[in-house]
Amino acid sequence: MSVEDLPWWKKGIVYEILVRSFADSDNDGIGDIRGIIERLDHLNDGTPRSLGVDAIWLSPFYRSPMVDCGYDVADYYSVDPAYGRMSDFDELLSECHRRGIKVIIDMILNHTSDEHAWFAESRSSRDDPKRDWYIWRDGRAPGKPPNRWKAVVEGSAWVFDEMTGQYYYHAFLPQQPDLNWRNPEVRKAMFDVCRFWLDRGVDGFRLDLVNFLHEDERLRDNPRKVGWRTYEMQRHLYDRSQPEDHEVVRELRGMLDSYPGTMMVGEVYTDTSKDAADYYGRGDDELHLSFYLDFAEAKWSAESFRRSVDDYERMMPKGAWPCYYLSNHDLVRHVTRLGKHGDAGARARVAAVMMLTLRGTPFLYCGEEIGMPQGRIPRQRLKDPIGIKWWPVPVGRDGERTPMQWSSERFGGFSEVEPWLPVDGSYTRTNVASQDSDPGSLLNLYRRLAWLRRDRPSLHAGDYRPLDVRGGGVFAYARELGEERVAVFLNFKPGRVVLEPGSSGLGEGPWRLLLSTRADRVTGAEVGAIELGPDEALVLERA
Repeated sequence: MSVEDLPWWKKGIVYEILVRSFADSDNDGIGDIRGIIERLDHLNDGTPRSLGVDAIWLSPFYRSPMVDCGYDVADYYSVDPAYGRMSDFDELLSECHRRGIKVIIDMILNHTSDEHAWFAESRSSRDDPKRDWYIWRDGRAPGKPPNRWKAVVEGSAWVFDEMTGQYYYHAFLPQQPDLNWRNPEVRKAMFDVCRFWLDRGVDGFRLDLVNFLHEDERLRDNPRKVGWRTYEMQRHLYDRSQPEDHEVVRELRGMLDSYPGTMMVGEVYTDTSKDAADYYGRGDDELHLSFYLDFAEAKWSAESFRRSVDDYERMMPKGAWPCYYLSNHDLVRHVTRLGKHGDAGARARVAAVMMLTLRGTPFLYCGEEIGMPQGRIPRQRLKDPIGIKWWPVPVGRDGERTPMQWSSERFGGFSEVEPWLPVDGSYTRTNVASQDSDPGSLLNLYRRLAWLRRDRPSLHAGDYRPLDVRGGGVFAYARELGEERVAVFLNFKPGRVVLEPGSSGLGEGPWRLLLSTRADRVTGAEVGAIELGPDEALVLERA
């Protein structure tokens, strides 16, 4: 297959938008779909003055009581009024497609809100036709749930319902009852939902918790193990990653294959990295892309990231394509997480180069391009139920969900009124407007990298070959396609590193500089020995 024929999801950059926190067009303190439309030029206006992203992934915008930021869906066929109307969504689709931007939407297959009409019917009576749409069971004894499974957010995964005298199962919050995927009517209903949005013109799905769809039919107890939370005190053999989940993913792949140009990326929540690779199936029959948590959680060291990348490349089946991320709506922002023991700004630059030069599809999170830090949320402003439950232990997710910082104006240019979460205090200096005209800003580094990646086939389609660099602290690799070769050197150390040509793994030259995270480097200059400053990244091409 030629580079031109590669699917867009292999060549492109995906940008995650937390709809509630991106841009507020009607000044009610909540981000909305029209706010996204108004900011599309930031993402891709067709010129290097924009981020040059190829796709956006939208967090859930369906009607929801918002207990879990929209991941508790009350109606899959709607747009929540807080975010706009269906006509706004259709306009967003049209405007994105006009710019060459694909639109991926979050699809929550595992559970609904307890306010969904399906669940209201299901809990109304043991004899209701939709009773078996959810997982209801008798207790194993009076006052005892059916088994000892724990919810991800802590406590029993079962809730006793007084109305019908049975327990229902929820892998996450009590307000998020799990659907019964063993019921063919549920399967059909959820596939109908997917078809509705594909027919509307979306370009694919991010599948939430795709390895949680089925549970062990016999509801066997999970073995116990050591952990600091009750969920981590079990080996989750029977409440996730069941063989039947792969059957669903294969069927979904067949559906998407009938809509040319569409794709799906899956969230595989597990403590076993191989699970993420397993959901590629044979490499062409399950997920198009599978999120790899091991990379996102790697410590700041060349060895950690190299091991993670090499492990993923080894585990994936032939024909599969990797994808990488460092931040998202569930993770502490990496500019904070990886900068604890050094220069966060310099590390953010190295991370940007790594993300946009590795083989695979990069997923960026809104605000990462300007180095937004983890927000600090007063207790009285917390919204995330996990954060509220565990306060003051900082395990909640509100800090990574604070509003996008567009300018130094009040509320960061996100809104003219107090937003749903407080804007981080860094907005006066860390914002899009202040970085837009600064050639040395992080934002402009992301722009340069994105357009460099677009222009160099080796960077968006080439092979990955780790370079054998002698000595520690440097992660180096080559991207190669035909005669085109690009080499990347990432210094994870706070000190200077010099690599002579024989110890750099480069091989024959000459080489010239394509990009550096240091301002005093001359692009296009010929390079002999590789000299890296503290926390510096270099991108070279063979002259």
